[in-house]
Amino acid sequence: MNFQSLFCLFGFFLSIVPCFVTYGWVQIFDADSAVIKVTLKTANGTYMCVGNVIARLGCWSFLKGGFILDCPSSYAQLYFQRSDGATLNILISSVSLQPFTYRQWRKNQQDMIDKERKCTATIHISNVQGERMPRASIIVKQVSRDFPLGSAISKAILGNPTYQKWFKERFNTAAFEDELKWYSTEPQQGKVNYTVPDQMLEFTRANQIITRGHNIFWEDPKYNPWWVRNLTGPDLKSAVNNRIKSLLNKYKNEFIHWDVSNEMLHYDFYEQRLGTNTSLEFFQTAQQLDPLAKLFMNDYNVVETCNDMTSTVDSYISKLRDLEQGGIFMDGIGLEGHFTVPNPPLIRAVLDKLATLELPIWLTEVDISKNLDKETQARYLEMVLREGFSHPGVNGIMLWTALHPDGCYQMCLTDNNFDNLPTGDIVDNLLKEWQTRVVHGETDEHGTFSFSGFLGEYKATVKFGNRTANSIFTLYRGDETRHIYVHL
Repeated sequence: MNFQSLFCLFGFFLSIVPCFVTYGWVQIFDADSAVIKVTLKTANGTYMCVGNVIARLGCWSFLKGGFILDCPSSYAQLYFQRSDGATLNILISSVSLQPFTYRQWRKNQQDMIDKERKCTATIHISNVQGERMPRASIIVKQVSRDFPLGSAISKAILGNPTYQKWFKERFNTAAFEDELKWYSTEPQQGKVNYTVPDQMLEFTRANQIITRGHNIFWEDPKYNPWWVRNLTGPDLKSAVNNRIKSLLNKYKNEFIHWDVSNEMLHYDFYEQRLGTNTSLEFFQTAQQLDPLAKLFMNDYNVVETCNDMTSTVDSYISKLRDLEQGGIFMDGIGLEGHFTVPNPPLIRAVLDKLATLELPIWLTEVDISKNLDKETQARYLEMVLREGFSHPGVNGIMLWTALHPDGCYQMCLTDNNFDNLPTGDIVDNLLKEWQTRVVHGETDEHGTFSFSGFLGEYKATVKFGNRTANSIFTLYRGDETRHIYVHL
Protein backbone atom coordinates (compact mmCIF):
# COMPACT_ATOMS: atom_id res chain seq x y z
CA MET A 1 0.00 0.00 0.00
CA ASN A 2 1.13 3.56 -0.74
CA PHE A 3 0.59 6.44 1.67
CA GLN A 4 1.14 10.15 1.28
CA SER A 5 3.06 12.35 3.69
CA LEU A 6 2.47 10.26 6.78
CA PHE A 7 1.05 6.89 7.57
CA CYS A 8 -0.59 5.71 10.78
CA LEU A 9 0.47 2.09 10.68
CA PHE A 10 -1.78 0.63 13.35
CA GLY A 11 -3.07 1.07 16.84
CA PHE A 12 -2.33 -1.37 19.64
CA PHE A 13 -2.76 -1.73 23.39
CA LEU A 14 0.27 -1.23 25.65
CA SER A 15 0.06 -2.11 29.31
CA ILE A 16 2.40 -4.47 31.12
CA VAL A 17 5.25 -5.03 28.66
CA PRO A 18 7.47 -1.92 28.55
CA CYS A 19 10.15 -2.66 25.89
CA PHE A 20 9.45 -2.89 22.19
CA VAL A 21 11.67 -3.48 19.16
CA THR A 22 10.33 -2.42 15.76
CA TYR A 23 11.35 -3.69 12.33
CA GLY A 24 10.14 -2.90 8.85
CA TRP A 25 11.01 -2.30 5.22
CA VAL A 26 10.43 1.08 3.61
CA GLN A 27 10.31 2.13 -0.05
CA ILE A 28 9.74 5.66 -1.33
CA PHE A 29 8.55 7.24 -4.55
CA ASP A 30 8.75 10.78 -5.99
CA ALA A 31 12.18 11.49 -4.43
CA ASP A 32 15.72 10.21 -4.97
CA SER A 33 16.19 9.83 -1.20
CA ALA A 34 14.56 10.92 2.03
CA VAL A 35 14.89 10.33 5.76
CA ILE A 36 11.84 8.40 6.95
CA LYS A 37 11.12 8.85 10.63
CA VAL A 38 8.93 6.60 12.76
CA THR A 39 7.10 8.31 15.62
CA LEU A 40 5.12 6.76 18.46
CA LYS A 41 1.97 8.41 19.78
CA THR A 42 0.27 7.13 22.95
CA ALA A 43 -3.02 7.84 24.67
CA ASN A 44 -1.46 10.38 27.02
CA GLY A 45 -0.14 12.39 24.10
CA THR A 46 3.43 11.20 24.28
CA TYR A 47 5.38 11.50 21.04
CA MET A 48 8.80 10.00 20.60
CA CYS A 49 11.06 9.06 17.73
CA VAL A 50 11.53 5.29 17.67
CA GLY A 51 13.59 4.89 14.50
CA ASN A 52 14.63 6.32 11.17
CA VAL A 53 16.15 5.27 7.88
CA ILE A 54 17.46 6.94 4.73
CA ALA A 55 15.25 5.47 2.02
CA ARG A 56 16.25 5.63 -1.64
CA LEU A 57 14.14 5.54 -4.78
CA GLY A 58 13.56 2.05 -6.11
CA CYS A 59 15.11 0.27 -3.12
CA TRP A 60 13.76 -1.39 -0.01
CA SER A 61 15.44 0.09 3.08
CA PHE A 62 15.50 -1.75 6.41
CA LEU A 63 14.34 0.25 9.41
CA LYS A 64 15.04 -0.96 12.93
CA GLY A 65 14.26 0.89 16.14
CA GLY A 66 12.45 0.57 19.42
CA PHE A 67 11.07 2.25 22.49
CA ILE A 68 10.32 1.93 26.20
CA LEU A 69 7.06 3.01 27.82
CA ASP A 70 7.27 4.20 31.42
CA CYS A 71 3.52 3.97 31.97
CA PRO A 72 0.63 1.97 30.47
CA SER A 73 -1.38 3.33 27.56
CA SER A 74 -4.81 2.32 26.31
CA TYR A 75 -3.50 2.52 22.75
CA ALA A 76 -0.49 3.54 20.70
CA GLN A 77 0.11 4.42 17.08
CA LEU A 78 3.18 4.33 14.89
CA TYR A 79 3.56 6.99 12.21
CA PHE A 80 5.89 6.74 9.22
CA GLN A 81 6.65 10.07 7.59
CA ARG A 82 9.28 12.09 5.85
CA SER A 83 11.41 13.83 8.47
CA ASP A 84 10.96 17.31 6.98
CA GLY A 85 7.18 16.87 6.76
CA ALA A 86 7.07 17.14 2.96
CA THR A 87 4.60 15.06 0.96
CA LEU A 88 5.97 11.71 -0.15
CA ASN A 89 4.56 8.38 -1.26
CA ILE A 90 5.78 5.65 1.10
CA LEU A 91 5.44 1.88 0.83
CA ILE A 92 5.68 -0.14 4.07
CA SER A 93 6.20 -3.91 4.23
CA SER A 94 6.75 -6.65 6.81
CA VAL A 95 6.46 -4.46 9.87
CA SER A 96 7.04 -6.27 13.17
CA LEU A 97 6.66 -5.13 16.75
CA GLN A 98 8.29 -7.39 19.36
CA PRO A 99 7.55 -6.91 23.08
CA PHE A 100 9.98 -7.64 25.95
CA THR A 101 9.71 -7.38 29.69
CA TYR A 102 12.55 -5.76 31.64
CA ARG A 103 13.44 -9.20 32.95
CA GLN A 104 13.66 -10.64 29.44
CA TRP A 105 15.77 -7.70 28.28
CA ARG A 106 18.19 -8.05 31.20
CA LYS A 107 18.45 -11.82 30.70
CA ASN A 108 19.32 -11.29 27.05
CA GLN A 109 22.01 -8.79 28.06
CA GLN A 110 23.46 -11.26 30.56
CA ASP A 111 23.42 -14.08 28.01
CA MET A 112 25.36 -11.90 25.58
CA ILE A 113 27.85 -10.90 28.29
CA ASP A 114 28.43 -14.55 29.17
CA LYS A 115 28.95 -15.38 25.50
CA GLU A 116 31.01 -12.38 24.35
CA ARG A 117 32.87 -11.15 27.44
CA LYS A 118 33.76 -14.44 29.11
CA CYS A 119 35.71 -17.55 28.26
CA THR A 120 35.94 -21.07 29.68
CA ALA A 121 39.39 -22.24 30.73
CA THR A 122 40.75 -25.62 31.76
CA ILE A 123 43.96 -25.77 33.80
CA HIS A 124 45.97 -29.00 33.51
CA ILE A 125 48.32 -29.80 36.41
CA SER A 126 51.08 -32.35 35.97
CA ASN A 127 54.67 -33.02 36.93
CA VAL A 128 57.48 -32.45 34.43
CA GLN A 129 57.02 -36.01 33.13
CA GLY A 130 53.41 -35.20 32.25
CA GLU A 131 51.83 -37.34 34.98
CA ARG A 132 48.49 -35.94 36.15
CA MET A 133 48.19 -34.51 39.65
CA PRO A 134 44.70 -34.88 41.15
CA ARG A 135 43.62 -32.89 44.21
CA ALA A 136 46.14 -30.10 43.69
CA SER A 137 44.79 -26.84 45.14
CA ILE A 138 44.34 -23.87 42.80
CA ILE A 139 43.72 -20.18 43.35
CA VAL A 140 42.91 -18.13 40.24
CA LYS A 141 42.86 -14.34 40.33
CA GLN A 142 42.10 -11.91 37.51
CA VAL A 143 44.84 -9.26 37.40
CA SER A 144 43.67 -7.15 34.45
CA ARG A 145 40.61 -6.68 32.28
CA ASP A 146 40.61 -7.13 28.52
CA PHE A 147 37.65 -4.83 27.86
CA PRO A 148 38.65 -1.14 27.70
CA LEU A 149 36.46 0.79 30.13
CA GLY A 150 37.72 4.22 31.02
CA SER A 151 37.07 7.91 31.33
CA ALA A 152 38.22 11.28 30.18
CA ILE A 153 40.68 13.01 32.47
CA SER A 154 41.60 16.66 32.82
CA LYS A 155 44.84 18.38 33.76
CA ALA A 156 43.44 18.53 37.30
CA ILE A 157 44.81 15.01 37.72
CA LEU A 158 48.38 16.34 37.58
CA GLY A 159 49.88 16.77 41.03
CA ASN A 160 46.75 15.30 42.60
CA PRO A 161 47.64 11.87 44.06
CA THR A 162 44.09 11.32 45.32
CA TYR A 163 42.62 11.79 41.84
CA GLN A 164 45.37 9.60 40.35
CA LYS A 165 44.80 6.79 42.86
CA TRP A 166 41.05 6.89 42.37
CA PHE A 167 41.40 6.73 38.58
CA LYS A 168 43.99 3.97 38.28
CA GLU A 169 42.11 1.73 40.72
CA ARG A 170 39.14 1.70 38.34
CA PHE A 171 40.02 2.39 34.72
CA ASN A 172 42.34 0.89 32.13
CA THR A 173 41.70 3.52 29.42
CA ALA A 174 41.81 7.31 29.30
CA ALA A 175 41.21 10.25 26.98
CA PHE A 176 42.31 13.83 27.53
CA GLU A 177 39.19 15.97 27.70
CA ASP A 178 40.64 19.20 26.26
CA GLU A 179 44.40 19.07 26.58
CA LEU A 180 45.17 17.73 23.07
CA LYS A 181 42.70 19.98 21.26
CA TRP A 182 44.10 22.69 19.07
CA TYR A 183 42.85 25.55 21.24
CA SER A 184 44.78 24.02 24.17
CA THR A 185 48.09 23.23 22.46
CA GLU A 186 48.31 26.41 20.34
CA PRO A 187 46.14 29.14 21.89
CA GLN A 188 48.19 31.77 20.02
CA GLN A 189 49.46 31.21 16.51
CA GLY A 190 52.97 29.80 16.41
CA LYS A 191 53.17 29.23 20.19
CA VAL A 192 52.77 25.45 20.45
CA ASN A 193 52.99 23.98 23.94
CA TYR A 194 52.65 20.26 24.70
CA THR A 195 53.77 20.44 28.33
CA VAL A 196 50.41 19.48 29.84
CA PRO A 197 49.61 16.51 27.56
CA ASP A 198 53.20 15.32 28.02
CA GLN A 199 52.68 15.24 31.79
CA MET A 200 49.31 13.51 31.43
CA LEU A 201 50.92 10.86 29.22
CA GLU A 202 53.54 10.28 31.90
CA PHE A 203 50.70 9.44 34.30
CA THR A 204 48.97 7.04 31.88
CA ARG A 205 52.26 5.35 30.91
CA ALA A 206 53.31 4.92 34.54
CA ASN A 207 50.01 3.18 35.28
CA GLN A 208 49.77 1.12 32.06
CA ILE A 209 46.62 2.95 30.95
CA ILE A 210 45.95 2.99 27.20
CA THR A 211 44.92 6.38 25.85
CA ARG A 212 42.77 7.65 22.97
CA GLY A 213 43.88 10.69 20.95
CA HIS A 214 41.07 13.25 21.10
CA ASN A 215 41.18 15.14 18.77
CA ILE A 216 43.26 16.41 15.83
CA PHE A 217 40.64 18.75 14.35
CA TRP A 218 37.14 19.79 15.36
CA GLU A 219 34.72 20.77 12.61
CA ASP A 220 32.62 22.96 14.89
CA PRO A 221 33.93 26.51 14.29
CA LYS A 222 33.38 27.68 17.87
CA TYR A 223 35.83 25.05 19.14
CA ASN A 224 38.67 26.16 16.92
CA PRO A 225 41.30 28.62 18.19
CA TRP A 226 40.18 32.20 17.70
CA TRP A 227 43.06 32.92 15.39
CA VAL A 228 42.26 29.91 13.17
CA ARG A 229 38.73 31.23 12.62
CA ASN A 230 40.26 34.40 11.15
CA LEU A 231 42.42 32.56 8.59
CA THR A 232 41.49 31.82 4.99
CA GLY A 233 43.00 30.26 1.89
CA PRO A 234 46.74 29.47 1.92
CA ASP A 235 47.18 30.80 5.47
CA LEU A 236 44.59 28.37 6.83
CA LYS A 237 46.01 25.54 4.75
CA SER A 238 49.46 26.18 6.16
CA ALA A 239 48.10 26.29 9.72
CA VAL A 240 46.26 22.95 9.46
CA ASN A 241 49.30 21.29 7.87
CA ASN A 242 51.48 22.53 10.71
CA ARG A 243 48.96 21.37 13.29
CA ILE A 244 48.61 17.78 12.10
CA LYS A 245 52.33 17.30 11.41
CA SER A 246 53.36 18.81 14.72
CA LEU A 247 50.85 16.77 16.75
CA LEU A 248 51.38 13.40 15.09
CA ASN A 249 55.16 13.66 14.81
CA LYS A 250 55.21 14.52 18.51
CA TYR A 251 52.92 11.67 19.59
CA LYS A 252 53.50 8.94 17.03
CA ASN A 253 52.71 5.51 18.57
CA GLU A 254 51.45 7.08 21.83
CA PHE A 255 47.68 6.86 21.28
CA ILE A 256 45.66 3.81 20.32
CA HIS A 257 43.14 5.91 18.34
CA TRP A 258 42.86 9.32 16.76
CA ASP A 259 39.54 11.14 16.45
CA VAL A 260 40.75 12.78 13.27
CA SER A 261 38.07 15.31 12.33
CA ASN A 262 35.55 15.54 15.14
CA GLU A 263 31.78 15.79 14.48
CA MET A 264 31.93 15.73 10.69
CA LEU A 265 28.23 14.93 10.39
CA HIS A 266 27.19 18.17 12.09
CA TYR A 267 29.81 20.70 11.00
CA ASP A 268 32.12 21.42 8.06
CA PHE A 269 34.33 24.34 9.10
CA TYR A 270 37.35 23.17 7.12
CA GLU A 271 35.46 21.92 4.08
CA GLN A 272 33.77 25.29 3.65
CA ARG A 273 37.12 27.09 3.65
CA LEU A 274 39.51 24.59 2.07
CA GLY A 275 37.33 22.39 -0.15
CA THR A 276 35.22 19.26 0.03
CA ASN A 277 38.18 16.84 0.22
CA THR A 278 39.76 18.51 3.25
CA SER A 279 38.65 15.94 5.84
CA LEU A 280 39.74 13.14 3.54
CA GLU A 281 43.18 14.74 3.39
CA PHE A 282 43.26 14.90 7.21
CA PHE A 283 42.68 11.15 7.41
CA GLN A 284 45.26 10.45 4.69
CA THR A 285 47.90 12.51 6.48
CA ALA A 286 47.11 10.94 9.87
CA GLN A 287 47.39 7.49 8.35
CA GLN A 288 50.81 8.33 6.90
CA LEU A 289 52.22 9.98 10.02
CA ASP A 290 50.95 7.51 12.64
CA PRO A 291 50.21 4.26 10.77
CA LEU A 292 49.78 2.08 13.89
CA ALA A 293 47.05 4.24 15.42
CA LYS A 294 43.45 3.42 14.52
CA LEU A 295 41.55 6.26 12.87
CA PHE A 296 38.01 6.99 14.06
CA MET A 297 35.05 9.06 13.06
CA ASN A 298 33.43 10.51 16.18
CA ASP A 299 30.02 12.16 16.44
CA TYR A 300 27.00 12.68 18.67
CA ASN A 301 23.29 11.86 18.42
CA VAL A 302 23.89 8.74 16.36
CA VAL A 303 23.05 6.44 19.26
CA GLU A 304 21.50 8.91 21.71
CA THR A 305 18.34 9.75 19.74
CA CYS A 306 16.73 9.38 16.33
CA ASN A 307 15.43 12.97 16.31
CA ASP A 308 18.64 14.44 14.86
CA MET A 309 18.36 13.94 11.12
CA THR A 310 21.92 15.19 10.59
CA SER A 311 23.41 12.19 12.37
CA THR A 312 21.24 9.20 11.56
CA VAL A 313 22.94 5.83 11.56
CA ASP A 314 22.61 5.82 7.77
CA SER A 315 24.26 9.26 7.55
CA TYR A 316 27.17 7.88 9.55
CA ILE A 317 27.51 4.90 7.25
CA SER A 318 27.25 7.14 4.18
CA LYS A 319 30.11 9.31 5.45
CA LEU A 320 32.23 6.21 5.99
CA ARG A 321 31.52 5.17 2.40
CA ASP A 322 32.55 8.61 1.12
CA LEU A 323 35.90 8.25 2.88
CA GLU A 324 36.32 4.75 1.48
CA GLN A 325 35.86 6.09 -2.03
CA GLY A 326 38.77 8.43 -1.31
CA GLY A 327 40.97 5.51 -0.24
CA ILE A 328 40.46 5.76 3.54
CA PHE A 329 39.07 2.63 5.18
CA MET A 330 38.03 3.63 8.66
CA ASP A 331 39.46 1.69 11.58
CA GLY A 332 36.69 2.37 14.07
CA ILE A 333 33.31 3.87 14.81
CA GLY A 334 33.13 6.50 17.56
CA LEU A 335 29.74 7.22 19.12
CA GLU A 336 29.87 9.98 21.72
CA GLY A 337 26.90 8.99 23.87
CA HIS A 338 25.74 12.25 25.51
CA PHE A 339 22.34 11.03 26.70
CA THR A 340 19.34 12.67 28.27
CA VAL A 341 16.83 9.80 28.40
CA PRO A 342 18.41 6.62 26.97
CA ASN A 343 16.30 4.34 24.80
CA PRO A 344 17.94 0.87 25.07
CA PRO A 345 15.96 -0.74 22.20
CA LEU A 346 17.01 2.14 19.92
CA ILE A 347 20.62 1.92 21.16
CA ARG A 348 20.66 -1.76 20.30
CA ALA A 349 19.09 -1.16 16.89
CA VAL A 350 21.76 1.42 16.00
CA LEU A 351 24.59 -0.79 17.27
CA ASP A 352 23.21 -3.77 15.37
CA LYS A 353 23.20 -1.83 12.12
CA LEU A 354 26.68 -0.39 12.62
CA ALA A 355 28.03 -3.80 13.63
CA THR A 356 27.28 -5.11 10.13
CA LEU A 357 30.25 -2.99 8.97
CA GLU A 358 32.53 -5.24 11.07
CA LEU A 359 34.44 -2.30 12.51
CA PRO A 360 35.24 -1.78 16.21
CA ILE A 361 32.56 0.36 17.85
CA TRP A 362 33.47 2.55 20.82
CA LEU A 363 31.15 4.60 23.00
CA THR A 364 33.60 7.47 23.37
CA GLU A 365 32.05 10.14 25.61
CA VAL A 366 29.28 8.61 27.70
CA ASP A 367 27.44 10.81 30.17
CA ILE A 368 23.92 11.72 31.26
CA SER A 369 22.51 15.26 31.17
CA LYS A 370 23.15 17.43 34.20
CA ASN A 371 19.53 18.61 33.97
CA LEU A 372 18.50 15.37 35.67
CA ASP A 373 18.84 14.61 39.37
CA LYS A 374 21.73 12.47 40.55
CA GLU A 375 19.67 9.32 41.13
CA THR A 376 18.14 9.50 37.66
CA GLN A 377 21.57 10.09 36.14
CA ALA A 378 22.77 6.91 37.84
CA ARG A 379 19.79 4.85 36.70
CA TYR A 380 20.18 5.98 33.10
CA LEU A 381 23.94 5.49 33.17
CA GLU A 382 23.48 1.86 34.16
CA MET A 383 21.11 1.37 31.22
CA VAL A 384 23.69 2.70 28.77
CA LEU A 385 26.65 0.80 30.23
CA ARG A 386 24.80 -2.52 30.31
CA GLU A 387 23.61 -2.07 26.74
CA GLY A 388 27.09 -1.19 25.54
CA PHE A 389 28.95 -3.91 27.43
CA SER A 390 26.51 -6.61 26.34
CA HIS A 391 26.66 -5.75 22.63
CA PRO A 392 29.22 -7.88 20.74
CA GLY A 393 30.03 -5.02 18.36
CA VAL A 394 31.21 -2.68 21.13
CA ASN A 395 34.96 -2.87 21.77
CA GLY A 396 35.31 -0.15 24.40
CA ILE A 397 33.44 2.39 26.54
CA MET A 398 34.70 5.78 27.64
CA LEU A 399 32.91 7.92 30.23
CA TRP A 400 33.03 11.69 29.81
CA THR A 401 33.55 12.41 33.50
CA ALA A 402 36.80 14.37 33.72
CA LEU A 403 36.82 16.09 37.09
CA HIS A 404 37.65 19.79 37.48
CA PRO A 405 37.65 21.96 40.60
CA ASP A 406 34.26 23.29 39.45
CA GLY A 407 32.79 19.90 38.53
CA CYS A 408 32.40 18.00 35.25
CA TYR A 409 31.04 18.68 31.78
CA GLN A 410 27.66 17.04 32.44
CA MET A 411 28.12 14.19 34.90
CA CYS A 412 30.60 13.46 37.68
CA LEU A 413 31.22 10.14 39.38
CA THR A 414 32.44 11.68 42.63
CA ASP A 415 32.45 14.96 44.48
CA ASN A 416 35.68 16.94 44.86
CA ASN A 417 36.64 14.81 47.87
CA PHE A 418 36.36 11.67 45.69
CA ASP A 419 33.38 10.38 47.60
CA ASN A 420 31.08 8.53 45.24
CA LEU A 421 27.97 10.10 43.80
CA PRO A 422 25.19 7.66 42.78
CA THR A 423 26.77 7.44 39.32
CA GLY A 424 30.07 6.46 40.91
CA ASP A 425 28.38 3.68 42.84
CA ILE A 426 26.93 2.35 39.58
CA VAL A 427 30.35 2.32 37.93
CA ASP A 428 32.02 0.64 40.90
CA ASN A 429 29.29 -1.99 41.14
CA LEU A 430 29.51 -2.80 37.43
CA LEU A 431 33.30 -2.99 37.53
CA LYS A 432 32.98 -5.58 40.30
CA GLU A 433 30.23 -7.43 38.44
CA TRP A 434 32.31 -7.55 35.25
CA GLN A 435 35.45 -8.93 36.86
CA THR A 436 36.02 -12.53 37.88
CA ARG A 437 36.11 -13.05 41.61
CA VAL A 438 39.00 -14.99 43.11
CA VAL A 439 38.42 -18.68 42.29
CA HIS A 440 39.42 -21.44 44.72
CA GLY A 441 39.36 -25.09 43.77
CA GLU A 442 41.29 -28.32 43.28
CA THR A 443 42.02 -30.56 40.34
CA ASP A 444 39.81 -33.57 39.63
CA GLU A 445 40.93 -37.14 39.05
CA HIS A 446 42.27 -36.08 35.63
CA GLY A 447 44.43 -33.36 37.14
CA THR A 448 42.30 -30.60 35.65
CA PHE A 449 40.30 -27.66 36.95
CA SER A 450 37.86 -25.64 34.84
CA PHE A 451 36.21 -22.26 35.34
CA SER A 452 34.58 -19.47 33.37
CA GLY A 453 36.00 -15.97 33.63
CA PHE A 454 35.86 -12.53 32.09
CA LEU A 455 38.38 -11.86 29.37
CA GLY A 456 41.72 -10.58 30.59
CA GLU A 457 44.94 -11.63 32.28
CA TYR A 458 45.01 -14.10 35.17
CA LYS A 459 47.42 -15.50 37.72
CA ALA A 460 47.02 -19.08 38.90
CA THR A 461 48.77 -20.34 42.03
CA VAL A 462 48.95 -24.14 42.29
CA LYS A 463 49.98 -26.10 45.40
CA PHE A 464 50.53 -29.83 45.85
CA GLY A 465 52.16 -30.98 49.04
CA ASN A 466 55.23 -28.79 49.55
CA ARG A 467 55.40 -27.75 45.89
CA THR A 468 54.05 -24.47 44.50
CA ALA A 469 53.90 -23.07 40.97
CA ASN A 470 52.54 -19.88 39.46
CA SER A 471 51.23 -19.35 35.96
CA ILE A 472 50.19 -16.19 34.11
CA PHE A 473 47.70 -16.67 31.28
CA THR A 474 45.16 -14.74 29.24
CA LEU A 475 41.53 -15.43 28.45
CA TYR A 476 40.75 -13.96 25.05
CA ARG A 477 37.72 -13.73 22.83
CA GLY A 478 36.68 -16.90 21.03
CA ASP A 479 34.37 -19.89 21.24
CA GLU A 480 37.01 -22.47 22.13
CA THR A 481 37.98 -23.46 25.66
CA ARG A 482 41.37 -22.08 26.68
CA HIS A 483 43.76 -24.78 27.92
CA ILE A 484 46.58 -23.88 30.33
CA TYR A 485 49.30 -26.33 31.35
CA VAL A 486 51.15 -25.95 34.65
CA HIS A 487 54.03 -28.16 35.81
CA LEU A 488 54.76 -28.85 39.47
